[in-house]
Amino acid sequence: MPADSPHPRMGFFTDTSVCIGCKACEVACKEWNAVPEDGLNFTAMSFDNSGGLGADTWRHVAFIEQRASVGVQESGVGRPDGAAAPVDLGMPSFDKPGDAAGADERGEFRWLMSSDVCKHCTHAACLDVCPTGALFRTEFGTVVVQEDICNGCGYCVPACPYGVIDKREDDGRVWKCTLCYDRLGEGLEPACAKACPTDSIQFGELDELRARADERVRHLHEAGIDSARLYGRDPDDGVGGDGAFFLLLDEPEVYGLPPDPVVTTRDLPSMWRHAGAAAAVLLAGITATFLGRRR
Repeated sequence: MPADSPHPRMGFFTDTSVCIGCKACEVACKEWNAVPEDGLNFTAMSFDNSGGLGADTWRHVAFIEQRASVGVQESGVGRPDGAAAPVDLGMPSFDKPGDAAGADERGEFRWLMSSDVCKHCTHAACLDVCPTGALFRTEFGTVVVQEDICNGCGYCVPACPYGVIDKREDDGRVWKCTLCYDRLGEGLEPACAKACPTDSIQFGELDELRARADERVRHLHEAGIDSARLYGRDPDDGVGGDGAFFLLLDEPEVYGLPPDPVVTTRDLPSMWRHAGAAAAVLLAGITATFLGRRR
């Protein structure tokens, strides 16, 4: 973020363990930011009806159906002696496909739900490749697209390691989450966090959110949820840590997230150095050949 910014870096911590899949965040995001309606995507493969992030979907709640159990859904069979008792995370479940189960009869099925969004990377490749300055780092440490400056070149689309930025076909420009930059300037929290009924989406100062997330993971581990892990929280990862990070209950790939994201422009300086060295060698060879012929 700008070195002279008077504001702390702000961000999102999304605790997927309490997401109920209501999609209130999707609706609030569209309403506040005037994101065009892009219809429903009924795939017959999932209860998810929006499919993924895009130019017209800045928040996307994923539904991952698994033949697995969580919390009191576990029967206890095979748990090691002395292991912490499981806790009920409130996940919907069925005994078997088509048969609803009561709260005390949950079986071997679970939904993992997660509200995905732009990660507002510390090292953002989209900023590196934008030729017009349409993408910029705000005083809150977030990354925003200025639609009146974007020329639609699309360089940022493949540069994003998360596949977040997308081009709107009817006008050719790119769009993504702004972390409600206009609301932050007025001291308001982003629309999605405001609308979340379970506080799955938490907004605040990034350092405070990271401490809160560490405590949440510790609590879940003590409660027997060993699969809980943080994604995008580490400032030493390939993108310098994310401004929007997550608590997950399974591997990142299960949620459609890259397991080890790296800023795609990381190797550009060395690539230019090698290209320059190769060009110098080629020029030297051509010069030597030319001079040799003159003799």
